[in-house]
Amino acid sequence: MGLRDIWRNWTKGEERRAVERAEDEARLTPVERDVADEDFEARKDDLQAFSTPPGAAAADAAGDDLDTP
Repeated sequence: MGLRDIWRNWTKGEERRAVERAEDEARLTPVERDVADEDFEARKDDLQAFSTPPGAAAADAAGDDLDTP
């Protein structure tokens, strides 16, 4: 099995999962969709919190204060 075959099999699996995910999302009620959106936003916030070093936001805010005359 060559690299091309591995790539082809992987992309087929990704396409299948994307279709399944779209079908699942199409069956969501409005309340379930709102909950899923809130979960997505919370995951984004969590990733942002863990990807920046502690105190980075405070340092940015303090740096902005010092730049103003």
